[in-house]
Amino acid sequence: MEAEIETSEDAVLGGRLRLRQPLRGHRVGHDAILLAAATGARAGEHAIDLGAGVGAAGLALAVRVAGLKVTLVDLDSVLCALATYNARLNRLDDRVQALALDVESANALERGGLTPDSADRVLMNPPFHDARRQNVSPDPRRRLAHVGAPGLLGRWVDTAASLLKSRGVLTLIWRADGLDEVLGALGTSFGNTAVLPVLPRAGAPAIRILVRAVKGGDGTRKDCPALALNDENGQPTAAAEAVLRSGKILTIADA
Repeated sequence: MEAEIETSEDAVLGGRLRLRQPLRGHRVGHDAILLAAATGARAGEHAIDLGAGVGAAGLALAVRVAGLKVTLVDLDSVLCALATYNARLNRLDDRVQALALDVESANALERGGLTPDSADRVLMNPPFHDARRQNVSPDPRRRLAHVGAPGLLGRWVDTAASLLKSRGVLTLIWRADGLDEVLGALGTSFGNTAVLPVLPRAGAPAIRILVRAVKGGDGTRKDCPALALNDENGQPTAAAEAVLRSGKILTIADA
């Protein structure tokens, strides 16, 4: 692994989680930790992290929820190897596994043991930049992590709908300006939707949305109070620090 890619080992969640990750390309940021905080899993359940990269979101969820089984799925075999390493590093490998599989291939997922109607939770941070509208990074791993082909969100949501049990819960993070796209992708498969905007600072427009929806749920929607990462002076807010450093669960997890 070390011969293939140059890495660093970094602490997140106030040191509760350590992650080996590439020095160049996509680096773990707030999105993964926020996603984990919004996934209200319980001990004894099975959660699947789609597009897991080095495993940040799924491992952060496993740290928060003792007794939770987590499967990390990513197309990149090198990142998947790092995710496996990170599960061992954090002594979570007894209940966390990483699989190098294509999220959009039902056959590949089933061959990997991820059968339809088997998961209690699916969480995902899909590539959400459009190469037709935005500059694309020359780094292939960063590009794969950030840039999605047209229709990718819908295909990933369809995968989640297939993997989840009836009344299973999908949690995802997406661009704030793409809420209509998310709601459209959820379609008729999901309901009881909850949306939490994430602001870069108090009073600024949202940059991300956290969305939580129930497979087979009704058409209701709950809009949760926004989370501001920083205050007007650019200092981290107490609410953000509680989630990003102290491991607090976001209110959306109660939706």
